Amino acid sequence: MSPAENSKLLPGMAAVGLWMFLLCLMGLLGVSTHKLPHVVLLLCIAFAAGGQGLLMLRRWGWALTLATVFLSALYGLWGFIRYHQFPLILMIIVNLMLFFYLVRPEVRERLR
Repeated sequence: MSPAENSKLLPGMAAVGLWMFLLCLMGLLGVSTHKLPHVVLLLCIAFAAGGQGLLMLRRWGWALTLATVFLSALYGLWGFIRYHQFPLILMIIVNLMLFFYLVRPEVRERLR
């Protein structure tokens, strides 16, 4: 693969970055409506920073996105088991699919 092709953003990486910004917005909405505690703002910062770093093809952005996607899946699993909230199954599935996409060799090769 040539260096010019290696520095391009994959469509799936762009989708993951947008998903991270969506999670950030959902967290901000939850905090602003007083349905989530203020500590969720720290997670929103991690979601936004990870998404931005991934879109810039930075390795730290990939690592932060990987961690936040995995932790978000674990949170969804905990909420599903503890509170039996069935809509969380969709969040768990999406986050795990994104996690498995991010660990693919094609994605890791694109990062600086």
